[in-house]
Amino acid sequence: MKDNVLAALDSYVFSTWLKVVFFVVSALLLLFVITVPMSLKQQVIFGLLVWASALIFKQKKHRVFTLVLIVLSLAMSTRYIYWRITESIVYESNFQIFLASGLLLAELYAFLVLVLGYFQTVWPLERMPVKLPEDKDTWPTVDIYIPSYNEPLKVVRPTVLGAMGLDWPEDKLNIYVLDDGRREEFANFCKDVGVTHITRDDNNHAKAGNINAALPKTNGDIIAIFDCDHIPVSTFLKLNMGFFLEDEKLALVQTPHHFYSADPFERNLETFRRVPNEGELFYGLLQGGNDFWNAAFFCGSCALIRRDMLLEVGGIAVETVTEDAHTALKLHGLGYHSAFCAIAQAGGLATESVSAHVGQRIRWGRGMAQIFRTDNPLFKKGLKIGQRLCYFNGMAHFFYGLPRIVFLTAPLAYLLLNIHIISASAMMIAAYVLPHLILSTLTNSRLQGHVRHSFWAEVYETVMAPYLLAPTTMALINPKLGKFNVTEKGGLVKKSYFDKGIAKPLLVMLALDFIGLIVGVVRVFLGDGSDLDTLILNVIWTVYNLIIISASLGVCMETKQERLSHRVPVNVKGMLRFDTGRTIRTQSIDMSEGGLSFERFDGSSDVPVGMHVSVVLFSNNQEYVFEGKVAHVFQDRYCIAFDDMDIEEEKELIAFLFGRPNAWRMWADEREVDKPLRSLKNVIHKGVEGIQRVSMGMLWSR
Repeated sequence: MKDNVLAALDSYVFSTWLKVVFFVVSALLLLFVITVPMSLKQQVIFGLLVWASALIFKQKKHRVFTLVLIVLSLAMSTRYIYWRITESIVYESNFQIFLASGLLLAELYAFLVLVLGYFQTVWPLERMPVKLPEDKDTWPTVDIYIPSYNEPLKVVRPTVLGAMGLDWPEDKLNIYVLDDGRREEFANFCKDVGVTHITRDDNNHAKAGNINAALPKTNGDIIAIFDCDHIPVSTFLKLNMGFFLEDEKLALVQTPHHFYSADPFERNLETFRRVPNEGELFYGLLQGGNDFWNAAFFCGSCALIRRDMLLEVGGIAVETVTEDAHTALKLHGLGYHSAFCAIAQAGGLATESVSAHVGQRIRWGRGMAQIFRTDNPLFKKGLKIGQRLCYFNGMAHFFYGLPRIVFLTAPLAYLLLNIHIISASAMMIAAYVLPHLILSTLTNSRLQGHVRHSFWAEVYETVMAPYLLAPTTMALINPKLGKFNVTEKGGLVKKSYFDKGIAKPLLVMLALDFIGLIVGVVRVFLGDGSDLDTLILNVIWTVYNLIIISASLGVCMETKQERLSHRVPVNVKGMLRFDTGRTIRTQSIDMSEGGLSFERFDGSSDVPVGMHVSVVLFSNNQEYVFEGKVAHVFQDRYCIAFDDMDIEEEKELIAFLFGRPNAWRMWADEREVDKPLRSLKNVIHKGVEGIQRVSMGMLWSR
């Protein structure tokens, strides 16, 4: 027996030493690959070999090949950065050093974000719901918090009715509307539907203060928080509550923020449901990566928090304007756990205008900078290394303002001022930078292809960059500067217009790059100077920047949005029953709170507009019946307008439209996965459209 134990111990030690030797040898080999000097020809051949290998590995499905791609990408990116630092820095005039240093620092920032992103998403955790015990007496009591400030009742009403449809024991569920607007209309509505209306005497600390003021007035074991436009599906509590019963140290369960209306990027660029929106990367990948490291963020809505642990950290954090992420950081600092369930279980409204979208991101960026300054995760007690890096990356992301502007204007140094900011030939620059860019694009496409298409991030960041630069910088200098701004939801865009105010910095960069392009092209044709390859490289770089800026300007052309209720795709079987006794079996197409449309089949042309009809829909072995009238009859569909509804009928409508358990699960099933070249083509197309929109939009500018 003793010999067996010693043999097993020897085997374990031997195995451990093998792993150590393997990692040491791998590290030395990687270091050699990164630092070995090469001629131009050798570097080109090496880059082509690595690129060809990456293309082969990208076709393989197993996750181990994703790791191989990450290693190859890191090797080529680190090799490029090593070369930039050791062989391409200029040491001439002070102004030249200033410009060159600015570009190098921007590249170092991008490299840091790339490395942290790979770390964060190397192995996303894909949690499945934990089954609840049969004995409902063991289930916790739940308080639903729906905070509101200035949103109209038409936005808040469906969320309250949706919360009333949650599948949970009635004696263990209480719903609270936290009304910081102190509106009589809200009090009357809450009384009519049987939920509790809570107000306070002030609006200190905005949403965080609103929630904290409600904590002493309620007593549920678990608090579920929904923004006032986020309507939960009926199974929200059942799908997520099991995590708490399985892990007694679990403080937080976060679920995705899903938006059933188009955000300004999607609406103005006409990419809704075809190109992933800005938030899908976070909820579709990054949060799963955070969860792997026990660092899932609290995002302010569609989340569950254990009351006693929230009280232990003093309630929702009020020191910064991103109270949600800061609260999660405090909980993790005490050693508590978090979980992320990637199933979309609530639907909400996206921001309606570019200006509102920018304002929301400014608040997020300023808040993350405030946390970085006042409660830095790199030095906070109680966090593990994975948690530190996940939080650090989340905060570092919002500092892209200056680096993005640098990348968009850097080639102008040579084109307009004839200043070299990289001390190397254009061919050598290309030989080093192209493998870095191509490998990082391929790898990120492999990691993110289902939730982020290549090159679109640059469009998002270009719009936001000028507006994030000042708030994040000032928050680092003085974290107390700035105030909480509420994101407007449920508004209308009554006419199309070009938002010249938001577009101003983009127009300035467009003009500068266009001048640089003209000067560069003239110099190319005149054969100006001996560095023709450097000139051509900077011209190509400028053309790419013009494409990105032009596509970004397309976002600033606001398109009209006059729908009071957004249509949601709903594909279920149904029937139309007319007063004449006639019944038509058909299939629904889309639906809103005001009506729905059905497929129209042959032989139905005699259905008159204005006729009363009972709409019957079938879903999850249930039958839903709504009364209405035929509003329009088109070649391919009927459009039905619903009659006025009482509270019970409205609850039934919300339960069907938003509360079905599978309401959002197939939202992106028909969307194509990213292909970098196709995505580049689409961005170029939007860039051309953007120039056209700028030309027309200046006539309708505000």
